[in-house]
Amino acid sequence: MRRFWFLTNRRKLRRHMAWWLLGGLKTTQSSRNQPVQISCSIKFYCGKGLLCRTCPCSATRVRQNGVSVSWRPSMEFPGNLYRGEGIVHAAPEKVWACVKPLAGTLRDKWDENVSSFEIIESLTDMLCVSRTASPPAAMKLISPRDFVDLVLVKKYEDGSLSSSAVHVEHPLCPPQPGFVRGFNHPCGCFCEPLPGEPDKTNLVTFFQTDLSGYLPRSVVDSFFPRSMAGFYANLEKAVKTLCD
Repeated sequence: MRRFWFLTNRRKLRRHMAWWLLGGLKTTQSSRNQPVQISCSIKFYCGKGLLCRTCPCSATRVRQNGVSVSWRPSMEFPGNLYRGEGIVHAAPEKVWACVKPLAGTLRDKWDENVSSFEIIESLTDMLCVSRTASPPAAMKLISPRDFVDLVLVKKYEDGSLSSSAVHVEHPLCPPQPGFVRGFNHPCGCFCEPLPGEPDKTNLVTFFQTDLSGYLPRSVVDSFFPRSMAGFYANLEKAVKTLCD
């Protein structure tokens, strides 16, 4: 079973949107400024421009309806790392209610790429193992997938909220019939309030997903940017219909 180190350094989490190195551990005990040690853990380091806004990087970028989607080759697997950013016209708390990877999320009610979501194990109030299932996509060229992830959520003094996740094996959730098991390499999102505009949220998302299976690269490469743009458009509608 893969094991990871988790570091909860706030600055690295927020401003460098850090990536993860592999490590190992067993204990679940933690304390302030110390690694959160669990059966699966993660260690963060700066991605050198992959996700940090202040670092220059060469990446393909498209804009649609105010949403910026960019991507470049991943350092984790033979695919791409994708980053999306856009303004959602709702307070961070409402946006978070729709996107949070925790119990009670509204994600499966509006996201066309999520058919179900469940918590496999809650390790702390902010740390859990989840399973997310997705329906067929790209005119059914992509069959149903499911993903088992270790998820960390954080809340900051300025009202920002974040989630970070990475795939993990869990004995209570082996591969399921009817689903191809995919793998989320380090991914997550940030809901950031806009100063002076309490009813708007800057939402930054990033992911690098291995869909597994025998999919043509052209299908995968065309699916993700379009899917990310659709994610923001559907979220904009969801915060008005589900949270008002």
